[in-house]
Amino acid sequence: MSGSIAAYKAAFFVRLLRKEGAELQVVMTPSAAQFVSPLTFSVLSQRKALVEYVSEDGAGWNNHVALGLWAELMIVAPASAHTISGMATGRADNLLLATYLSARCPVMIAPAMDLDMYRHDATQSNLRVLRERGHLLLDAEYGELASGLIGEGRLAEPEKMLEAVLSYFNPEKPLRGKKVIVTAGPTIEAIDPVRYISNFSSGKMGFELARALKEKGAEVVLIKGPTALEAPPGLDRVIEVGSALEMFGAAKEVFSDADIFIAAAAVADFRPEKVEKKKIKKDGSKAVIELEENPDIIASLAKEKRENQWLAGFALESHDAVENAKEKIRKKGLDFIILNSLEDEGAGFQGDSNKITIIDKENNLTKFELKPKREVAADIVQYLIKYIHA
Repeated sequence: MSGSIAAYKAAFFVRLLRKEGAELQVVMTPSAAQFVSPLTFSVLSQRKALVEYVSEDGAGWNNHVALGLWAELMIVAPASAHTISGMATGRADNLLLATYLSARCPVMIAPAMDLDMYRHDATQSNLRVLRERGHLLLDAEYGELASGLIGEGRLAEPEKMLEAVLSYFNPEKPLRGKKVIVTAGPTIEAIDPVRYISNFSSGKMGFELARALKEKGAEVVLIKGPTALEAPPGLDRVIEVGSALEMFGAAKEVFSDADIFIAAAAVADFRPEKVEKKKIKKDGSKAVIELEENPDIIASLAKEKRENQWLAGFALESHDAVENAKEKIRKKGLDFIILNSLEDEGAGFQGDSNKITIIDKENNLTKFELKPKREVAADIVQYLIKYIHA
């Protein structure tokens, strides 16, 4: 632990790790000990928390080399700007940094500092150095800071740090600790009390994605339009909506807490400008329905996107598929897009199979063969895992 007002969160983190059966040794910088007493961590960890090279009674010394060799994982949380700088530049002016230089195990770093310190070029440069060394970085979170400013710099919540540790020791759940929102199915746009405009989306692709994400450890929120399918079991939350405006409202409600947003729903581009209160009757004349545009959900969310959020969408194209998909990435602010082409037999709505190409914002293409939608979902999730950890 290094010096930060967020040190109090580390107490909860230690308690959670102990409940999982972890064997812990807390090493604190002298400034960390000014925020929370070493005695607190000694009690919680059931092992004396260490601060200085030499023990308080002067009878012995705390062996940083032995500590560095003992651990299976070193977690620096909270990691202050000062400590991150020391790690990047190889300083060893306290027990924590000396232990870091002696550690042969993987290192996980959870930054915590004020907004401008976190954004400063020096801090970002140091974080890049540590990332390039292969260290695992838990991005600072967005919210109210001790200074009163609003922005990035908050220490990740103890539960989220625990999920990252569990994911490290259980690589079969690489999305543990990630909150993912998936939209699925069609929307319906009312014309009158008994009629509506919609499309042929069954929701199968989005539902299979939600299932695959959950299997990889993610916390999954599914926002589903009207569909005959049952939502996959075990999801963390299912929000049922009807219209595009309802889906937009639900997405905005949950987006700020999400790490990943995947727009698999076939959202209606237009809705009737006027919804009749009574059923429209035939009178022998032509019926005219004036349409107005629905909001572009994912493009709107992209304007609120933080640095540590990822956005992915689907594109169903009938011609010039790749070029149209690339244009959507640019216009909507996506990280990558999953392209279906109506020119490919077996792809698209209703069916149990799909053939996709994934295009990222650097215009890299990854093509997949025609497969059952459950296998397609697994391919997309595997691509996502590699993409966010690149």
